Amino acid sequence: MATISLRKANTRLPPEVNRVLYVRNLPFNISSEEMYDIFGKYGAIRQIRIGTNKDTRGTAFVVYEDIYDAKTAVDHLSGFNVANRYLIVLYYQQAKMAKKVDQKKKEDEITRLQEKYGISISKDK
Repeated sequence: MATISLRKANTRLPPEVNRVLYVRNLPFNISSEEMYDIFGKYGAIRQIRIGTNKDTRGTAFVVYEDIYDAKTAVDHLSGFNVANRYLIVLYYQQAKMAKKVDQKKKEDEITRLQEKYGISISKDK
């Protein structure tokens, strides 16, 4: 097993490695049982969340019990073919997601204040 050799060697993992994986390009009709079959080969899974909304279909979050199992899954499943679709498996990075949300909130707040005070910004300066 590759995970045992990683642990025994006290390998330092890159900072982006964590137990939560973000999976894109999934077939829309994939079941949770199929997800457990595919991702469960690489270690114990704590949770799988499959996107069901119009905006989130084809994506999922997979949470492993162990960080080394998550790393092994990313190494082996990135580009894996499922129903003629190649999976994109990434480490979930909360900081990037928080920045996107914060930026959107700031833009909404600026727009709201511009409307409140009747300020219009012309781009033809």
